[in-house]
Amino acid sequence: MCGIVGYIGYREAYPVLINGLKRLEYRGYDSAGIALLDNEPAIFKCVGKVSDLENHINDNPKTGHVGIGHTRWATHGEPNDVNAHPHQSMHGKFILIHNGIIENYTELKEKLGNRGYTFNSQTDSEVLVNLIEFIYQKGKVDAEMAVRLALNKVEGAYGIVVMCADEPDKLIAARKGSPLVIGVGNDEYFLASDATPIVEYTKSVIYLNDQNVAVITQGELVLKTLKNIPLTPNIQQLSMDIGEIDKGGYDHFMLKEIFEQPRSIHDTFRGRINLAERTLHLGGLYHVMPKIVEAKRIIIIGCGTSWHAGLVGEYLFEDLARISVEVEYASEFRYRRPIISKGDVVIAISQSGETADTLAAIRLAKEAGALVLGICNVVGSSIPRETDGGVYTHAGPEIGVASTKAFTAQVTVLAMMAIQVGRKRNFLTDDQYQRYIQELTQVPEKIEKILKLDSTIHKLAEKYKDVNNFLYLGRGYLFPVALEGALKLKEISYIHAEGYPAAEMKHGPIALIDHHMPVVVLATKDHSYDKIVSNIQEVKARKGIIIAVVSEGDTTITGLANHTIEIPETEMVFSPLLAVIPLQLLSYHIAIMRGCNVDQPRNLAKSVTVE
Repeated sequence: MCGIVGYIGYREAYPVLINGLKRLEYRGYDSAGIALLDNEPAIFKCVGKVSDLENHINDNPKTGHVGIGHTRWATHGEPNDVNAHPHQSMHGKFILIHNGIIENYTELKEKLGNRGYTFNSQTDSEVLVNLIEFIYQKGKVDAEMAVRLALNKVEGAYGIVVMCADEPDKLIAARKGSPLVIGVGNDEYFLASDATPIVEYTKSVIYLNDQNVAVITQGELVLKTLKNIPLTPNIQQLSMDIGEIDKGGYDHFMLKEIFEQPRSIHDTFRGRINLAERTLHLGGLYHVMPKIVEAKRIIIIGCGTSWHAGLVGEYLFEDLARISVEVEYASEFRYRRPIISKGDVVIAISQSGETADTLAAIRLAKEAGALVLGICNVVGSSIPRETDGGVYTHAGPEIGVASTKAFTAQVTVLAMMAIQVGRKRNFLTDDQYQRYIQELTQVPEKIEKILKLDSTIHKLAEKYKDVNNFLYLGRGYLFPVALEGALKLKEISYIHAEGYPAAEMKHGPIALIDHHMPVVVLATKDHSYDKIVSNIQEVKARKGIIIAVVSEGDTTITGLANHTIEIPETEMVFSPLLAVIPLQLLSYHIAIMRGCNVDQPRNLAKSVTVE
């Protein structure tokens, strides 16, 4: 959840750290801080955003070629100056930044308290830095050994970077459950929670695995396990470009990412679809495809928007491949003693590839002998490394906290998987297989057409920006889109919104409908069209405000609804990719008109790396 950054090299560290924190602020923005080592440690931290930290530091001296920085999403202790990172040990020997949760911190804190330690903050991270110092002083060991010994006593998740005042030319980094990547430059090293702060300096990176420890000086990196076993660093090359993490002329990252969806969907199927032959190939599934084809059951796991994509996947696999599918919240899956068979296929979906609950569910499924696949957007993240196969989405970096292009890229991957498996299981004919492939390649152009309705949707947002509640209704493939539309509105505008299957409206939600309640109905033409018309009539009879997303040329629903948004017709299986676009734009414009920070909604963070 939090963002951590570090630097050691020949440059002044402060500009690297402060720019890195700005890149990582989407991971948390409750408070921020940096620490520099230049003979004596200098620590600056405060509640608020990175811009508040810059103002706080102002003209204070900020020199040094070694430093660490942190932007926080609060877990233990409320957001304030004291709980902000970095944390310094009681005797000043160590300074630490931490992303994760130390689950046994209460026990460790009590033991340290019995040995004379006092604590300034409410955080678990301050306990860890004092534990490192206690071992360092009592055991008379070097800083690296103190860190490794301390981490052997820790239960929970961590990505940490540590500085020692007695060894000022060194950074020590370690990871378990929380992401950490090291950028390798010429006589300099960069550390961060993800690659976004690193790409402008170097494309060479090392992704730390669980229980890896890196000891870094200006000219050397030593990688080992927590048990002191030497490792050979695996240096990889980033494909990310610096332009991908800028706003590119848009007012907000979210708006940029909504408008990037024609490209991100195209990039997701590019190289996987041979349009001339109308064939589809997913290289990451090549060796496991026979097991997928033979599967009796698919279990899809995810959180938030990724769970909604998984619900679309349920319709896709059951419809096109005739395989039974269950979709599970990753956070519930691991705790309810799920029944998993060796013939099951588990598909884990995560934009970041670091979602803690999803990773835990993956490990549970692997222990049970299931084939585990990943759908992920971040190369080198944990989920691709821990799964048996999978498919990258190629959506590019998604900086806005509320997911947009990641959702449509995930649905695109699920559609390609279902089409390929359906053909191999002979539930799709050659004609159907080729028709679906052809239509999928037309989706980006159709989304471009929807995006031209932005000004129309802006005017619609003006009418309803001040309401307190929204209801979203959909059937079949569009029911998950109703859930996703409601989530987007809640996330960024703080308006209460709920999504329901349209037929379920009569089983409770209809009691809420009156002339103040906008009801967004996803009503494109499919086999349930007549049913959705009946649902609209029911809303209209209760004086509800109907905002309908309809197929181009629709006249029936246009005559019933207060407002309609027309989208191009497509195959029913691809309708979620089109129908979600106007809902994203509606949420965005309403949030902006309400004065909300759409890129950094309150209480949220982009990558949920704690349980």
